[in-house]
Amino acid sequence: MSRTLVKNEVEMTEFEKLLNQSFNYSFKAADLVKGKIVKMDNKEILVDIGAKSEAVLPLREVSKTDLDAENGLKIGDEREFLILKEEDEDGVITLSLKRVSLAQNWEKLDKARQNNETIKVTVAALVKGGVVVEVMDLRGFVPSSQLRTGTPFEGLIGKELEVKVIESDPKKNKLILSQRLALAEQREQIVEGVINNLEVDQEVEGQVVRIADFGAFVDINGVDGLLPISEISWQRIKHPADVLQLGKTIKVRILKIDSELNRISLSLKRMGENPWTKIEGKFKEGQIVTGEVNKITSFGAFINIFPGVEALLPAAEMGEGQINPYNIVNVGDEIEVLIKRFTPQEHRIGLSLKDVELAKRGEYIPETTNEEETAVVE
Repeated sequence: MSRTLVKNEVEMTEFEKLLNQSFNYSFKAADLVKGKIVKMDNKEILVDIGAKSEAVLPLREVSKTDLDAENGLKIGDEREFLILKEEDEDGVITLSLKRVSLAQNWEKLDKARQNNETIKVTVAALVKGGVVVEVMDLRGFVPSSQLRTGTPFEGLIGKELEVKVIESDPKKNKLILSQRLALAEQREQIVEGVINNLEVDQEVEGQVVRIADFGAFVDINGVDGLLPISEISWQRIKHPADVLQLGKTIKVRILKIDSELNRISLSLKRMGENPWTKIEGKFKEGQIVTGEVNKITSFGAFINIFPGVEALLPAAEMGEGQINPYNIVNVGDEIEVLIKRFTPQEHRIGLSLKDVELAKRGEYIPETTNEEETAVVE
């Protein structure tokens, strides 16, 4: 046998060893490998990772972003993949691209937390105690206490929110976010400029962003103004939510601007004409009118005698002796009452129930003004 032939056989043996070594490379589950996309269809994606055959990337293991027709994966793209399943009996290795992206996204979110960065998320659902949001192919939670509105509502679904990352824990799959922290930072940056461009008595548009027992907060160009319950309606209301809706845009009038504290006070009821000015000349003392009981207290009842105008019917004017107003009238009742005191300029009207029959018989005699009977009705 010639030396040349022996040399060739030795070289072939070495080549075969190297080739076999390459095919015998151990691809283990949870390893990260580099690969190139070689084929794509509507069922799966094939990836060359240097194994005996192409590895399979199921579509369920690809993120929505990477499946995007314009900006997603394309043949020839090189990426890093996670091995989900080692080689099966058919020699197929299963990969995941989504899980690599998710790990990277968790890392990005934790960096955002460490750097106190603001990120954008999209509200996906309302749940007990807050809202579920989507961000970077992950789901996070914004508690009600960290929402600007304080209460989740249907209008939030699909909306984009700016938030801060409070907690990021991939092991527990826990991502807690805050809209209020992000807005507080923004408010510090813009509040002075916004307030300097506003004037008392100016009419502005704003969005109702929070409702509380004492009133509501309205977003005026990024700054929250307070709309007290007393300034929502000329008529007495039980709760601001009876009139206002979260997310609704309303027109309000600026009542007060505190430049030192950067606060704005607003009024909704003053957008319309004051009903107390409308009733001058319409009513007079000694007149019998029909009104609706709006509210009952231990000292009397408030009667609506004109849209937006309430008058006080004291307990002492409901009958003789010790009177419990709750036993005399009910909310919603329509009753005839006598106007005993009428000073609309002071928003004061005093009523009587017990003197109605006297007035009908022409026997009613006006008495000296009693301050309790003409309590201010705002």
